[in-house]
Amino acid sequence: MRRVLILCLLLAAAALARPAPETVPASAKAGTPDEKWILIESDLKRLTVYQGTEVISRYPVATGAWDTPTPLGTFYVDRRFKTEMSGFGTRFLHLTVPWGQYGIHGTNRPESIGNNASHGCIRLRVKDAEALYGQVPNWTKVVIEGGSYGPLGDSLRVLRPGDRSSAVQLVQFRLSQNGFYAGADGVYGAGTSKAVLAARKAFGLSNEDIVDYALYARLGIMLFE
Repeated sequence: MRRVLILCLLLAAAALARPAPETVPASAKAGTPDEKWILIESDLKRLTVYQGTEVISRYPVATGAWDTPTPLGTFYVDRRFKTEMSGFGTRFLHLTVPWGQYGIHGTNRPESIGNNASHGCIRLRVKDAEALYGQVPNWTKVVIEGGSYGPLGDSLRVLRPGDRSSAVQLVQFRLSQNGFYAGADGVYGAGTSKAVLAARKAFGLSNEDIVDYALYARLGIMLFE
């Protein structure tokens, strides 16, 4: 009886020692088992290459600073280039982000890896960027997540003219749904300013060209888990 008890305890300990299988976020699962794609978790500062749901490789990254956030959403690698050592390291993968020029690249500042340090691009160590460059072809899907709130990232940021982000694009969609055409390019430009001011007037808010918490609420945008 004692031997059986000891065996059960050993089996239980072994089960606890084994790492749990990794769960791919539901919002980021690839379409087919054979598809190679990239998941960037900006809050965790890591980039993972998947083949379907199998991890192929993983690298630490640096992401955008507070006022120049990394774009969130689903994009694709549409072009690339090699270069001599520079601020982009030696490799650059360009992404199809509609509101600006963003990419995945190396860096000549390896100390920035693991931090919010870029102008929105995803930085890797030079050797990691070179390895990634050889792993993924053009038109590889790139899913970028950051925080618990989808395109809002980790908070509701006050938006102002000139801002460019997935949060701006979400606000543009909601403004358009409410009859205030603002485009949907993720850029807080003249058209968005006009729509914001019209919406604020219609909702009885102050005459300010900003997207604040009051306007978020009127547009039905809120943080949710």
